[in-house]
Amino acid sequence: MQISSSLLEIACRTFIIYIVVLIGIRLTGKREVGQMTPFDLVLLLLIANAVQNAMTGPDTSVTGGLVSVLTLLVANTIISRFVAHSKKMRKVIEGSPTILIKSGVLIQKNLEKERIVVDELQQALREHGIALMEDVGLAVLEVDGSISVLKNDELPTVSQPHHHIRYRRKP
Repeated sequence: MQISSSLLEIACRTFIIYIVVLIGIRLTGKREVGQMTPFDLVLLLLIANAVQNAMTGPDTSVTGGLVSVLTLLVANTIISRFVAHSKKMRKVIEGSPTILIKSGVLIQKNLEKERIVVDELQQALREHGIALMEDVGLAVLEVDGSISVLKNDELPTVSQPHHHIRYRRKP
Protein backbone atom coordinates (compact mmCIF):
# COMPACT_ATOMS: atom_id res chain seq x y z
CA MET A 1 0.00 0.00 0.00
CA GLN A 2 1.43 3.31 -1.07
CA ILE A 3 0.83 6.43 1.01
CA SER A 4 -0.05 9.36 -1.21
CA SER A 5 1.96 12.54 -0.91
CA SER A 6 -1.17 14.51 0.01
CA LEU A 7 -1.80 12.25 3.04
CA LEU A 8 1.84 12.57 4.08
CA GLU A 9 1.51 16.33 3.71
CA ILE A 10 -1.59 16.27 5.97
CA ALA A 11 0.37 14.31 8.59
CA CYS A 12 3.26 16.80 8.47
CA ARG A 13 0.95 19.83 8.60
CA THR A 14 -0.97 18.33 11.51
CA PHE A 15 2.20 17.57 13.47
CA ILE A 16 3.50 21.12 12.96
CA ILE A 17 0.17 22.61 14.09
CA TYR A 18 0.16 20.30 17.13
CA ILE A 19 3.62 21.48 18.20
CA VAL A 20 2.80 25.16 17.63
CA VAL A 21 -0.49 24.97 19.57
CA LEU A 22 1.24 23.01 22.38
CA ILE A 23 3.93 25.70 22.63
CA GLY A 24 1.28 28.44 22.52
CA ILE A 25 -0.73 26.87 25.32
CA ARG A 26 2.44 26.32 27.36
CA LEU A 27 3.40 29.98 26.96
CA THR A 28 -0.01 31.22 28.13
CA GLY A 29 0.72 29.92 31.61
CA LYS A 30 -0.50 27.29 34.03
CA ARG A 31 -3.44 29.21 35.40
CA GLU A 32 -5.10 29.68 32.01
CA VAL A 33 -4.94 25.95 31.31
CA GLY A 34 -6.31 24.88 34.70
CA GLN A 35 -9.22 27.29 35.06
CA MET A 36 -11.02 27.72 31.77
CA THR A 37 -13.14 30.85 31.55
CA PRO A 38 -15.70 31.54 28.80
CA PHE A 39 -13.02 33.62 27.06
CA ASP A 40 -10.63 30.65 27.13
CA LEU A 41 -13.31 28.34 25.72
CA VAL A 42 -14.04 30.75 22.87
CA LEU A 43 -10.31 31.03 22.17
CA LEU A 44 -9.90 27.25 22.15
CA LEU A 45 -12.83 26.79 19.77
CA LEU A 46 -11.54 29.49 17.43
CA ILE A 47 -8.04 28.01 17.45
CA ALA A 48 -9.49 24.60 16.57
CA ASN A 49 -11.45 26.12 13.72
CA ALA A 50 -8.51 28.21 12.51
CA VAL A 51 -6.05 25.33 12.36
CA GLN A 52 -8.40 22.81 10.76
CA ASN A 53 -7.70 24.01 7.23
CA ALA A 54 -4.02 24.42 8.00
CA MET A 55 -3.86 20.73 8.93
CA THR A 56 -5.81 19.18 6.06
CA GLY A 57 -5.47 21.86 3.38
CA PRO A 58 -7.94 21.40 0.55
CA ASP A 59 -8.47 17.71 1.42
CA THR A 60 -11.88 17.35 3.07
CA SER A 61 -12.06 13.59 2.65
CA VAL A 62 -12.69 11.16 5.48
CA THR A 63 -9.25 9.69 4.82
CA GLY A 64 -7.62 13.11 5.21
CA GLY A 65 -9.50 13.70 8.47
CA LEU A 66 -8.51 10.27 9.78
CA VAL A 67 -4.85 10.89 8.92
CA SER A 68 -5.02 14.19 10.78
CA VAL A 69 -6.64 12.61 13.85
CA LEU A 70 -4.21 9.68 13.80
CA THR A 71 -1.27 12.08 13.58
CA LEU A 72 -2.58 14.05 16.58
CA LEU A 73 -3.00 10.86 18.62
CA VAL A 74 0.48 9.60 17.71
CA ALA A 75 2.09 13.00 18.39
CA ASN A 76 0.34 13.20 21.76
CA THR A 77 1.45 9.67 22.66
CA ILE A 78 5.06 10.42 21.73
CA ILE A 79 5.13 13.68 23.69
CA SER A 80 3.45 12.00 26.69
CA ARG A 81 6.07 9.26 26.73
CA PHE A 82 8.91 11.76 26.56
CA VAL A 83 7.35 13.67 29.44
CA ALA A 84 6.90 10.50 31.49
CA HIS A 85 10.53 9.43 31.07
CA SER A 86 12.42 12.72 31.16
CA LYS A 87 12.40 15.27 33.98
CA LYS A 88 13.85 17.91 31.65
CA MET A 89 11.17 17.32 29.03
CA ARG A 90 8.47 17.33 31.74
CA LYS A 91 9.66 20.71 32.97
CA VAL A 92 9.72 22.11 29.43
CA ILE A 93 6.27 20.80 28.48
CA GLU A 94 4.40 20.95 31.81
CA GLY A 95 6.41 23.52 33.76
CA SER A 96 7.00 23.30 37.48
CA PRO A 97 4.93 24.24 40.54
CA THR A 98 5.18 27.82 41.78
CA ILE A 99 4.99 28.81 45.46
CA LEU A 100 2.52 31.67 45.93
CA ILE A 101 2.37 31.91 49.74
CA LYS A 102 4.88 30.56 52.24
CA SER A 103 4.35 30.81 56.01
CA GLY A 104 1.58 33.36 55.54
CA VAL A 105 3.72 35.63 53.34
CA LEU A 106 2.55 36.43 49.82
CA ILE A 107 5.27 36.03 47.19
CA GLN A 108 4.31 38.90 44.90
CA LYS A 109 6.93 38.25 42.20
CA ASN A 110 5.57 34.73 41.69
CA LEU A 111 2.01 36.04 41.41
CA GLU A 112 3.16 38.51 38.77
CA LYS A 113 5.16 35.84 36.93
CA GLU A 114 2.12 33.55 36.78
CA ARG A 115 -0.27 36.45 36.08
CA ILE A 116 -2.46 35.73 39.11
CA VAL A 117 -4.22 38.59 40.84
CA VAL A 118 -4.65 38.58 44.62
CA ASP A 119 -8.44 38.26 44.25
CA GLU A 120 -8.02 34.94 42.42
CA LEU A 121 -5.67 33.69 45.09
CA GLN A 122 -8.06 34.76 47.87
CA GLN A 123 -10.87 32.92 46.08
CA ALA A 124 -8.74 29.76 46.02
CA LEU A 125 -8.02 30.17 49.74
CA ARG A 126 -11.72 30.50 50.50
CA GLU A 127 -12.39 27.35 48.45
CA HIS A 128 -9.96 25.61 50.81
CA GLY A 129 -11.73 27.02 53.86
CA ILE A 130 -9.11 29.63 54.68
CA ALA A 131 -10.12 33.22 55.36
CA LEU A 132 -6.72 34.81 56.13
CA MET A 133 -3.44 34.57 54.27
CA GLU A 134 -1.65 34.48 57.62
CA ASP A 135 -3.19 31.03 58.20
CA VAL A 136 -1.56 29.61 55.06
CA GLY A 137 1.54 27.50 55.52
CA LEU A 138 1.98 26.91 51.80
CA ALA A 139 0.00 27.78 48.66
CA VAL A 140 1.28 26.38 45.39
CA LEU A 141 0.19 26.88 41.80
CA GLU A 142 0.45 23.35 40.44
CA VAL A 143 1.40 22.50 36.86
CA ASP A 144 -2.22 21.72 36.03
CA GLY A 145 -3.29 25.27 36.97
CA SER A 146 -4.90 24.37 40.30
CA ILE A 147 -3.86 26.00 43.55
CA SER A 148 -3.14 23.64 46.42
CA VAL A 149 -3.13 25.05 49.94
CA LEU A 150 -1.86 23.76 53.28
CA LYS A 151 -2.73 25.52 56.51
CA ASN A 152 0.02 26.32 58.99
CA ASP A 153 -1.08 23.46 61.25
CA GLU A 154 -1.01 20.99 58.31
CA LEU A 155 2.67 21.48 57.57
CA PRO A 156 5.10 18.96 59.04
CA THR A 157 6.77 20.32 62.16
CA VAL A 158 10.02 18.41 61.62
CA SER A 159 11.83 18.42 58.35
CA GLN A 160 11.94 14.97 56.86
CA PRO A 161 15.46 13.71 56.25
CA HIS A 162 16.17 12.29 52.83
CA HIS A 163 16.44 8.55 52.95
CA HIS A 164 18.76 6.89 50.52
CA ILE A 165 18.12 3.23 50.03
CA ARG A 166 20.82 1.26 48.33
CA TYR A 167 20.12 -2.10 46.92
CA ARG A 168 22.92 -4.58 47.20
CA ARG A 169 23.46 -6.89 44.36
CA LYS A 170 23.85 -10.50 45.21
CA PRO A 171 27.33 -11.75 44.34
